Amino acid sequence: MIMSRTEAAPDQARGDLTERLLAGLPAEAVLTDPDITASYANDMASFCPAGSPAVVVLPRTVEEVQHVMRTASELRVPVVPQGARTGLSGGANASDGCVVLSLTKMDRILEINPVDRIAVVEPGVINAALSRAVGEHGLYYPPDPSSWEMCTIGGNIGTASGGLCCVKYGVTAEYVLGLDVVLADGRLMSTGRRTAKGVAGYDMTRLFVGSEGSLGIVVRAVLALRPQPPQQLVLAAEFASASAACDAVCRIMAGGHVPSLLEIMDRTTVKAVNDLAHMGLPDTTEALLLAAFDTPDPGPDLAAVGALCEAAGATQVVPADDAAESELLLQARRLSLTALEAVRGVTMIDDVCVPRSRLGDLIEGVERIAEKHQLTIGVVAHAGDGNTHPTVCFDAGDPDESRRARESFDEIMALGLELGGTITGEHGVGVLKKEWLAREIGPVGIEMQRGIKQVFDPLGILNPGKLF
Repeated sequence: MIMSRTEAAPDQARGDLTERLLAGLPAEAVLTDPDITASYANDMASFCPAGSPAVVVLPRTVEEVQHVMRTASELRVPVVPQGARTGLSGGANASDGCVVLSLTKMDRILEINPVDRIAVVEPGVINAALSRAVGEHGLYYPPDPSSWEMCTIGGNIGTASGGLCCVKYGVTAEYVLGLDVVLADGRLMSTGRRTAKGVAGYDMTRLFVGSEGSLGIVVRAVLALRPQPPQQLVLAAEFASASAACDAVCRIMAGGHVPSLLEIMDRTTVKAVNDLAHMGLPDTTEALLLAAFDTPDPGPDLAAVGALCEAAGATQVVPADDAAESELLLQARRLSLTALEAVRGVTMIDDVCVPRSRLGDLIEGVERIAEKHQLTIGVVAHAGDGNTHPTVCFDAGDPDESRRARESFDEIMALGLELGGTITGEHGVGVLKKEWLAREIGPVGIEMQRGIKQVFDPLGILNPGKLF
């Protein structure tokens, strides 16, 4: 296992580290108060251990990041890069004695180019802020994680995040054209391009996307943009069973339709939303399917999909007439996680992705796992690409219930692999799924990935203990 060669720094070593960092950083960028540094110890994942950082650094320039990495490399101190810490796998959790390198102050949009359809941004730019900025130019940055009002582009790149629109527009990896990356020893490396096409050499850019800060520190990104699409219209279809809703998904995709959004909520999630927001969804709803189209004339598409839903057994199909009605229909989906959190106070959100044709098997399997462990587990899914989010609700103050929650989480991941899927579609591996990554890619795959890690980070100081 590639691990940092350092242990938690004693007081003298910590003082030396701080002094060395301050030689190339303004005082306000170096935080050492234990009460403050402790607040940077972890992201939003459950069941993921976190250590105590020696120092938190908030650089504003590429040169300051280089200084941090040169210092850390010389002193053999681990570095944990962080964005907004909205992650759900422990990938941003601190290790004992580390430098937490928070990139949130590097938040400038450096360029928006409507001709080349690119944006050049620093890693701390908030996803929603970029979307609004490019929208003023008639452009569109599609990746939209649920946390888009808080999460950063750097974090999105680190975990190769997705969102509600992935079924049509794809995930973050498909929009990253080039990167500037500070390596473990402080050198600056540029990958990729600004052009629409380019195949020179190995695709180093894709290697960094999804690497969770284990290979280098992204300090600048060239992102592809699209023309802003028309306002989407939404259709909601209620079903008497999850299998019928999943059958509708298969019919929609097999029929060649290209929705801009295709989401499913199981009965547990629908009930939780009803309990929280009193939206008036029928108590008999076993699954709710939401489909949207952003074509110039979405009416015929909605009508065709509505007919497919009815053929699959939908008990009610409600198409929106305008953007306001569409937003009302989407409210239930947007409230899903908040509603499930209200069930028991704490949630553990899985991220299993399966082939679309096995989506019904996954949802039915989760129902059996929930019954076995006597837990509430709701499933919401990006149905169009098979990316499910089974959400385990539990009382963190109850040791037995917490144990059952963790066991059910693992059983869901095992089920996903059995169905030909993957342990994560957009949340990353981090600490939470290290064991499961090894199961998914096998010993040869792990060996090759560790070899790549060794090339970029021979001292093992970059985000140690994550992924492997």
